[in-house]
Amino acid sequence: MKKTLLLCLTLLLGVIGAASAQKLSPLGVWTNAEKKATFEIYQCGNKLCGKIVTLTVPNDPKTGKPKTDSMNPDPKLRNRPRLGLVFMQGFEYDEGNKWDDGKIYDPESGKTYSCYMKMENQNTMEVKGYIGFSMIGKSQTWTRVR
Repeated sequence: MKKTLLLCLTLLLGVIGAASAQKLSPLGVWTNAEKKATFEIYQCGNKLCGKIVTLTVPNDPKTGKPKTDSMNPDPKLRNRPRLGLVFMQGFEYDEGNKWDDGKIYDPESGKTYSCYMKMENQNTMEVKGYIGFSMIGKSQTWTRVR
């Protein structure tokens, strides 16, 4: 009887431990500290991608027309709308609630950076863009939008 009880307790603790070790998911809608836009992180194949789903100021103040990817280094892409733009690609789960090996494109500068996302908790994550080494770069804390 004691062995059965001990076995059941061990199994229960194992299940609880496995459940708490599950990774936090970045899938969903997020905003950055500036709250200029919201972004949807979604599954694309076996990786994660991100697209712009809303803009606080969707139209160009000078023209009154929807904002475009006007800073893109490729002239052929400068007229594509920012709204709906896939600006994050290629993120793969690493470990410790971190998705790495991705790329993030900044439509305000036209530059692309290596990037990782690391979940801090269910509602916040660190997003870091960098060139070369991840120790050097810029981090932002994104907040999940309900």
